[in-house]
Amino acid sequence: MVMALQVTQKFIERDNFTSGGGFILVGFSDQPWLERILFVFILIFYLLTLMGNGTIILIAHLDSQLHTPMYFFLTHLSFIDLIHVTCISPQMLVNLGSADKSISFGGCVVQFLITLCLGTTECILLAMMAYDRYVAVCQPLHYFTLMPPQLCWALASISWFLGFGNSLVNTPITMTLPRCGHHRINHFYCEMPPVIQLACVDISNYRKGITILSSVFLIFPLSLILISYGRIVYSVLGVKAPGGRQKALGTCSSHLTVVFIFYSTLIYVYVTPKPKLSHDVTKFVALLYNLIPPVLNPIIYTLRNRDVKKSLKKLMIGKRKRKR
Repeated sequence: MVMALQVTQKFIERDNFTSGGGFILVGFSDQPWLERILFVFILIFYLLTLMGNGTIILIAHLDSQLHTPMYFFLTHLSFIDLIHVTCISPQMLVNLGSADKSISFGGCVVQFLITLCLGTTECILLAMMAYDRYVAVCQPLHYFTLMPPQLCWALASISWFLGFGNSLVNTPITMTLPRCGHHRINHFYCEMPPVIQLACVDISNYRKGITILSSVFLIFPLSLILISYGRIVYSVLGVKAPGGRQKALGTCSSHLTVVFIFYSTLIYVYVTPKPKLSHDVTKFVALLYNLIPPVLNPIIYTLRNRDVKKSLKKLMIGKRKRKR
């Protein structure tokens, strides 16, 4: 975090000759009626994200029965979703609710740095979680032996290290590209694809590098997820009890639905050749991967879980007793 603040300060000092000031987030300013609808939509999803993910973090911390590898990774996922959505939603709400669409250079750098870091971290963490589910379903008797706390911390640390590394490398390069006075970002927050479009120099090699790096951070984890769930489905199909098989397949399909929304939309924006992308379509796709998964993750991964429901009941009963 200290390093991130130092990088931000460095960018602010260079702002006088790289951009000449802050930025204008164009968003959907040419469609005021749509902005009013999106304001309500984003506010609702933001509040649901805070409530759902905040609940997961709270009960996973307070209930010792949930101190398992699964909830360890889910806590990290919920924390990522909370910070990520909080980083962009308040700014989006301010811009949608007023005529002022500006964001300072420093604010844009912080937004860029945090969202790129958390987005990369989540891509990798979801692959780690898929492996955890594979071990839990296919090797249940050896689950805690194969997933000791040391390994869980190592896998989570790798996710965060790669996320921060990717962000700390690409944020300085992107934010210091010559823009020749261009400051209108055709998006609703500071994200890599629309920001690099402001560059007034040849960045074709940099674009190729971003595409390759994005492919690594997107395609490779997605492949691991599909392999893990493929093994899970294969194992579940061998279960004789129809009820247990149906429940397991239903859970897998729910997980894969969220994974599909998250990865397919990111691949569309970061890997698809840029001339084929429509600005309006890209903005709506960005809304999907920024707002939908953080709301669905708590519901699909935990809030339908019997253990979580028991933990919530314990917390509620405990609060009532303390009030009495």
